[in-house]
Amino acid sequence: MNRQNNAQWQVRKQAAMARGQGNIAAVYIDRAKNAEMWDVEGKRYIDFGTGIAVCSTGHSNPKIVAAVKNQLERFSHTCVMVTPYGSAVELAEKLNELAPGPTPKKSIFVTTGAEAVENCVKIARAHTGRRGVIAFNGGFHGRTLLAMALTGKVTPYKNQFGPFPGEVYHAPFPIDYHGVSVEDALKALDMLFKVDIAPSDVAAIIVEPVQGEGGFYPAPDEFLHALRKLCDEHGIVLIADEIQTGFARTGKFFCCEYAGIEPDLITVAKGIAGGYPLAAVVGKAEIMDAPLPGGLGGTYGGSPVGCAAALAVIDVIAGEGLVERANQIGALFSERLNKMQGQFPDRIGDIRAQRGAMIAMELVKNGDAGQPDPELTRSIVTLAYQKGLVLLSCGTRGNVIRFLPALTISDELVNEGLDIIEDCLKALVS
Repeated sequence: MNRQNNAQWQVRKQAAMARGQGNIAAVYIDRAKNAEMWDVEGKRYIDFGTGIAVCSTGHSNPKIVAAVKNQLERFSHTCVMVTPYGSAVELAEKLNELAPGPTPKKSIFVTTGAEAVENCVKIARAHTGRRGVIAFNGGFHGRTLLAMALTGKVTPYKNQFGPFPGEVYHAPFPIDYHGVSVEDALKALDMLFKVDIAPSDVAAIIVEPVQGEGGFYPAPDEFLHALRKLCDEHGIVLIADEIQTGFARTGKFFCCEYAGIEPDLITVAKGIAGGYPLAAVVGKAEIMDAPLPGGLGGTYGGSPVGCAAALAVIDVIAGEGLVERANQIGALFSERLNKMQGQFPDRIGDIRAQRGAMIAMELVKNGDAGQPDPELTRSIVTLAYQKGLVLLSCGTRGNVIRFLPALTISDELVNEGLDIIEDCLKALVS
């Protein structure tokens, strides 16, 4: 059998696929199991990225594979808006039960996280009759045009793609490490209401309980409480973007549970279906029912294969105690990374491991938060791949390494991967 190597596949990829859809490493995966992957050359990798927080229940989880196979033998697609099926209804019921807060909930299904975000805006506008949407600096909400307008990071997501939809406004996100307090963020929001848009014209405020692409900065509970109060006072819909934080990733089923708030709408995707394309909006029933029949949906939204996978994911999370496992993983990362910070205090500026298995390490120069080190970040990611570890970077300044291991990963693999991180730091930091 003629098997091509990684370099050969990369040449073919560059010739066949647009450069805008780039790839971090020229590593072409042949198979994957739980928290490990093997490329076409047979090299093994520990996966600290899980396809950007998608395979939280591990690659090729046997329960999810069995559910998908069973569904494929019955049918693959009928369109939930034409001739629906019980698995979609059952999944909606489960999501409605799992969503925080006492208010009755309803759900819709789409295919991608960006679609979920855009549908939240549609629902909020239909419910309020208003136009404006407020997002936060550093937030990431997707690559479609409206989602890009909401996203608070220019390169590479917004560069070259404007003009963007109007009536989208940005406010500072509170990050203590960078000197932006909750009070600062709320004052800026109040000023936005004075100079850009009246609160009576705002349909929605969208916030990530932990910023994802922006750098894994958790929203302080105090800030989320203040947003909930503000939205209640002005009739604004509060959207929690839980695409990266949901489905047990942060040590709660939904991250906003830490603050004890009930969002009006929640976006879910990524970890919802163990690697199969599926996304959803879950929200208060009265708000969800604002659009007219036919106003929401999509041809592939609520794929029967995705719904079958998602039902299995929920069973795996409950049956294997993955919510608590996320906290155990976070504690192990925290212990090891804090020790590394003690070894390299001038280069590891901050460790963020407060939210389960959504962990980050911010790299700086001279121990100064104002001197980001994206070069070291890129070098660590590159060297880690060479040593057999899949890593992802993030942050508006490109200087954060984020860790998103499968919630089914063993302690042994966590430590092996962190050993590689430590070796990389020793090799690159003089």
